[in-house]
Amino acid sequence: MKLEAQNITVEIDGKVILKEISYKFEEGKRTGIIGANGAGKSTFLRVLCLLNDKFNGTVTIDGADIKKFTRTELAKMLAILPQEREAPIDTTVKQLTSYGRFPHRSLFKSANPKEDREAIEWALKVTQLTKLANRQVTTLSGGERQRAWLSMALAQRPKILLLDEPTTYLDIAHQLEVMEIISEVNKRYGMTVIMVLHDLNHTRIFTDEVVVIKNQKIFQHGNPNEILNVAMIENVFEVEADIFTNKNGRSIVMPVAVNRKG
Repeated sequence: MKLEAQNITVEIDGKVILKEISYKFEEGKRTGIIGANGAGKSTFLRVLCLLNDKFNGTVTIDGADIKKFTRTELAKMLAILPQEREAPIDTTVKQLTSYGRFPHRSLFKSANPKEDREAIEWALKVTQLTKLANRQVTTLSGGERQRAWLSMALAQRPKILLLDEPTTYLDIAHQLEVMEIISEVNKRYGMTVIMVLHDLNHTRIFTDEVVVIKNQKIFQHGNPNEILNVAMIENVFEVEADIFTNKNGRSIVMPVAVNRKG
C-alpha cells in the first residue's frame, strides 16, 4: 500500500505547525522522521493516520483519500503506536494484544476467531512475548511493556505501521531490542514502517529513508547516510557533531557541542 501526503498544512491555536508538506512514502521501506523539538514530527504522524483530522491537504492510500474510509477500514490498513498510552488495570499482555483485533470484529464479535487467534499468537511471537502472555502489563519492565504495545499494533496485521518515538524512556539494550523487532517485521513481512525518531544513530542504522522537518516544511529527505551529515545536524539541531565509523563499519554520530544561533 502506498501512503502519500499532499500539501499538508496544520494550524493549532493560530500557529502554523506544518506548511504545505508533501511526501510519498516508499512502500515496504522504513522511513524515519526527524527534526528539532516542536518541529511538527508527531503532528505529521498523527495526520497520516487521521488521529489529527484538522488539516488542509490530502493524505491518500493507494490514491484514495483516507478521510473517505471508516475508522475500521483505516485500522485494517495501518496501525499507530503513539507516545502516550495506558492499559486498563489488570490487563494481561495477551489481552492487550487482542485489542488490536477490534477492527476485524463486528459488534465485538469476531468475524473469524481462528484468524484472530493466529494473529495474536503471531504478534506475541514476533515481539518475543509468548512466555509473558499471561503477565499483567503493569508488572512488566519498560522494554517488555513497549513490546506489548507493539504486539497490539502488529495484531491488527496492518500494511503500514506508524511509530512515534518507539524507544523513549528505554535503556540501550531495550532500545535495540525494539528497533531490531521493527526492522525484522519490515524485512520479513514487507510492512511499511514510518517512525518519528530522536536518536540520529537509530535513524542511520534502522531506516532506509529519512525526512527532516524544519520551519514547518520538509528541509531534506533521502538516504540517511547521505542526509545525516555534519552540516545538516548543525543546521537543524544547532549541534556540532563528529561522524566516525565503528568496528561494525557503521557511521556513528557523536554530538560534540551545542552551537545555538543568534
